[in-house]
Amino acid sequence: MTLNRKTYNTITSGDIDALFALPEKVVQFGTGVLLRGLPDYFIDKANKQGLFNGRVVVVKSTDQGGTDAYGEQDGLYTILEKGIENGLPIERTTINASISRVVSAKTEWQSVLDCAANPEIQIIISNTTEVGLTLVPTDAASLYPESFPGKLLHFLMERYRVFNGSLEFGLVIIPTELISDNGIKLKEIVIELAKLKGLDDAFINWINTANDFCSSLVDCIVPGKLPANEHAQFEQKVGYQDRLAIMSEPYRLWAIETSSEKTASILSFAAADARVILAPSINKYKEIKLRLLNATHSLCCGVAILSDFLTVRDALNDKSFKDFLSSMLLDEIVPLVAEGDITMEEAHNFAQQVIDRFSNQSIEHLWVNIAVQYTAKMQMRVVPLVDKYVKRHGKAPTLISFGFAAYLLFMKSKNDPNTLGACASKTTMVASDVFNRQVFDCIDKMEASSIKNVLASLLNK
Repeated sequence: MTLNRKTYNTITSGDIDALFALPEKVVQFGTGVLLRGLPDYFIDKANKQGLFNGRVVVVKSTDQGGTDAYGEQDGLYTILEKGIENGLPIERTTINASISRVVSAKTEWQSVLDCAANPEIQIIISNTTEVGLTLVPTDAASLYPESFPGKLLHFLMERYRVFNGSLEFGLVIIPTELISDNGIKLKEIVIELAKLKGLDDAFINWINTANDFCSSLVDCIVPGKLPANEHAQFEQKVGYQDRLAIMSEPYRLWAIETSSEKTASILSFAAADARVILAPSINKYKEIKLRLLNATHSLCCGVAILSDFLTVRDALNDKSFKDFLSSMLLDEIVPLVAEGDITMEEAHNFAQQVIDRFSNQSIEHLWVNIAVQYTAKMQMRVVPLVDKYVKRHGKAPTLISFGFAAYLLFMKSKNDPNTLGACASKTTMVASDVFNRQVFDCIDKMEASSIKNVLASLLNK
């Protein structure tokens, strides 16, 4: 039995006909699993609570893969959530009915533009990877633009034409690409393309005044399709076939930057889940994620690799490593992050969620992948924490120093004896001799003994 509109009621309860009758309100550029596991999850949840009452038209921009499964399953798909919440393992499934249809930008471009003429459409969402938010000057002269900003410009041009430049029919545009200030950057590219195309000032003014380009931060690990053997077991358990099923962790965050009351009203799905945050500034959520999640990843990476752990879950299954991560995060990093508009409670709760997420046995996250661009990550994520700690306490943080030392030791090349010093001088830039002495003392100890023994001695103090 294949999951679709006809079989839905035999699989689960709920008024599927009511959900299918909802109007299309969202145009989503991208078919990726992050969009289906995060924004589409929240929209579906709101629809089932009667809060948003709108469905999603998905625009497929690439040639990879087809859209047959969406047609066969009437856009329905299952989200399998597996992970740890509040220290306890959880597993739950949800059938998502947010997607109304999928259209191809390559072969159905007019269908995409037709959506611009629909007065019910209010929201544009995108995730076209970080590379997708780039200026492609040739799109200004093309009838079939390649880049997402080029497609968006043509969509806005059609919207402006159909509704005679009415301010009422502007859109809320939310990129979810993983770059800072993504909404600001997207708007700048679209306006630059409009100028290259020679469009008049009235249209550019409409882009600026009628449309709200909202920067956003998304945080959720969505590995996507299950491995073949696990997928077969999943289908046997649920009793139906689903070619679109995806797996995600239970943790989700979507922080959207806007100060517009009109936008808040349009994004009514936010009321369905506290993990959708609308705020005039999302800087504090970026800071929390950067220091508590990303910095912890980087500080643990060298320690894990030198301890012969292949994946994050392998490392978290080791008590000493988990104690190191937890103590460093809760005792050294959280107090540094909890200042200004970030409360100690917020920082502590997020840190506990980080420990849960790292402990997820269903996600295979390789440490070697986390080590990509290691020096740049340490410089951005960790060095400011070290500076703050030394200035506040007049001494070096013990466990952060150990993680920093492991990074330097990992980066040391056997063929280049100068690499260690080069990494240190390039990365630290910390105005503290005491920190540098602490780091190199850790390196000496690790080279004289196993990293696990040194870690154990640190934790026993």
